[in-house]
Amino acid sequence: MANKRDLKKDINYVLGDIIEAVYVWELTNSEKPTKDSEAIIDEAISTFDELIARVNNRAVEDKKAHFKAINNDLEAKGKGLIEKINNLK
Repeated sequence: MANKRDLKKDINYVLGDIIEAVYVWELTNSEKPTKDSEAIIDEAISTFDELIARVNNRAVEDKKAHFKAINNDLEAKGKGLIEKINNLK
């Protein structure tokens, strides 16, 4: 991890791409209800808020380990959201 700015960009890009994928799914499946897809978008937004709040937390002793944990959480939550998109019916 290079720095805090890069981590914030990664969070923004990953979750932004997930939200964009949900919108693409909604456009290609316009006849299906969007309740589940909107729930995925809401979860992505709350994940974004949570991760950014953790990045901005200044009361951390070991910043390197803290940012690595945030990056690992981003990867895990991102994969979970992508699985949910793939399971939309």
